[in-house]
Amino acid sequence: MPDFKGTDDYLVCITLNGLVLDKRMLLLLGRIGNERLESLSTEDFLVINTLFYEQKLPSKLRSRTKRLIDMGIIENAGRSKYVLARSIYVATGKPGVYTRLVGLDRETNKELILKHIRKNGKQGSPLNELQQVLPGHSRRQIQFLLDDLKNEMRIKVAGKTKGAKWFLV
Repeated sequence: MPDFKGTDDYLVCITLNGLVLDKRMLLLLGRIGNERLESLSTEDFLVINTLFYEQKLPSKLRSRTKRLIDMGIIENAGRSKYVLARSIYVATGKPGVYTRLVGLDRETNKELILKHIRKNGKQGSPLNELQQVLPGHSRRQIQFLLDDLKNEMRIKVAGKTKGAKWFLV
């Protein structure tokens, strides 16, 4: 990011640090390719850098995401969540990072919930335990997964509110 230290009401001072702090970033830029790099703006590079360091994308840079998605450089991993494309993580030797950032797919998450409910057997599984199974998910996201499993007639609920427990059908 540019450094604006020394700027006042009458003078703008800007320092652009050109030092390569991480050699993996060079690998990433090499993976993107020279022809695509030439068409990128400063804002595009800021988006790539932000995602490379697994930081939250500032709202002022979100306008650049559609173009980068179309170019295959980044992917939308959920509502307002962006990550570098899987191919870039693979090329830089970090495919596991991609999986961690994107998370497991919906079916895998449902299987993890089922596995826990199965292990609890007749004692059932309260929602707070299921939140421990998928700590990266909100209470509401887990409830959606439970609703899916219930509609598929794979689980049932006994009780209401905090006393509710989930069981295999």
